[in-house]
Amino acid sequence: MVALTSAMRGTQLARLLGQWHALPGRRRSPDYAALAGAVRGLLSDGRLALGVRLPAERELAESLAVSRTTVSAAYRRLRDSGHLTSRRGAGSWTTLPAGHRVASSGLWTPADDLNLIDLGCAALAAPPQLPDVVRAAADDLPRYLGGAGYHPVGIGELREAVAAGYDARGLPTHPDQIMITNGTQHALDLVLRLLVPAGAGVLVESPTYPNALAALAARRARIATHGVDAGGWDDELLLGSLRQGRPSLAYVIPEFQNPTGQLMSADLRERLVVAAQAVGTDLVVDESFADLALDGGPMPPPVAVFDRRSRVVSIGGMSKPYWGGLRIGWVRASAPLVQRLAALRVGVDMASPVLEQLVAVRLLAQADVIVGARRRELTARRDALAAALRQCLPEWSFAMPAGGVTLWAELDGPISSALARAAERLGVRLAPGPRFGLDGTLERFLRLPFTLAPAELEEAVRRIAAARYDLDYVTEPRWATPQVIA
Repeated sequence: MVALTSAMRGTQLARLLGQWHALPGRRRSPDYAALAGAVRGLLSDGRLALGVRLPAERELAESLAVSRTTVSAAYRRLRDSGHLTSRRGAGSWTTLPAGHRVASSGLWTPADDLNLIDLGCAALAAPPQLPDVVRAAADDLPRYLGGAGYHPVGIGELREAVAAGYDARGLPTHPDQIMITNGTQHALDLVLRLLVPAGAGVLVESPTYPNALAALAARRARIATHGVDAGGWDDELLLGSLRQGRPSLAYVIPEFQNPTGQLMSADLRERLVVAAQAVGTDLVVDESFADLALDGGPMPPPVAVFDRRSRVVSIGGMSKPYWGGLRIGWVRASAPLVQRLAALRVGVDMASPVLEQLVAVRLLAQADVIVGARRRELTARRDALAAALRQCLPEWSFAMPAGGVTLWAELDGPISSALARAAERLGVRLAPGPRFGLDGTLERFLRLPFTLAPAELEEAVRRIAAARYDLDYVTEPRWATPQVIA
């Protein structure tokens, strides 16, 4: 979630709300209902966090250029639906409505909404080999039981396995350069704690991974962006942003970028490292999707291949190619930096679970079989999703991703947030474009993961198409019992 401050100013909320007053269907709803729906959408897709104090009614009214009566009625509607709690003289705070829970994506969902098709979470179910692997890993556990079980940099055999994976990709790596973490997000958080002082400048892609934006906001970083679109990265814009802004750190996802699915060329990888090192910028390279090439072409070398000054930090993990429930990630960096991260980590969570690390060792030993099957599975699902979009929503456009798990669709108008709210009523959870950017931008885009079975994806697209139709042609607003999506 991007909004991590305990209080939000009127201008901040106005930027997040964006074109709330100009979305399809706006003419059919009173101003206060449209405003309440837009705020509810920010809550549902994670751009507003729990416990944030919203602006006073007068302040928000001035920022939105509407009457205070409109804001007052919108706040009252949000209180009635359980999304807001107010106390006279103290303000109004965002709250979790009764009957809701935190979903697998980290966002909110109705506790009893079991039939929702969830396109808000881009992750696969566990591979069929996992139960047998876990049982075998349990047999490996006794040799670790004689110690305390704390391994801040990870157990040796898993570090060796991860290092071997980098060797196979053409990047010679010693196990001392590997630190095992509790998932890729944990790896990113530790790296940012070490390398990004409060208020430092950071360059990220737009769109980008929303949890990375949240981690940077927690560090109070000054975030600058450069665009990634259907054609990939604008090389000169990216390199120029580095040279002119001279950020402390840059965060990139070069393999099948989340959410666009773009693959960075080898030439740009090399130029990026050279430009970053020339201005003293550390590069954090998220390789979460590096194993999920779908079209069989040659992969560019890892970004760190071009590193000559130990300024590239690579992070990755097991969540995307294997299973998100296995909380295993890693950092690849210089050995001294790994030791500094380990010293920092001890004050945070000590170490990763030994049994899960042993499971990871055995999964990596079967990588050819397991990941090969994942690629075939994802290819079929990607193709099914693309075909359904072309049939049901031909006015939308997208670039076919060559790997990863997500497709980035350009819509026929700035309607992403409104469409997400409409689709919720039809049983589909969506992640609207603005969730992947800053301050209400990217309303013309929608991230669609292809991690569900083809039949589910096809049904989801049919419902999304119906929701898109409703935005233009439903004559009366259909207010369902308030629910929250991720």
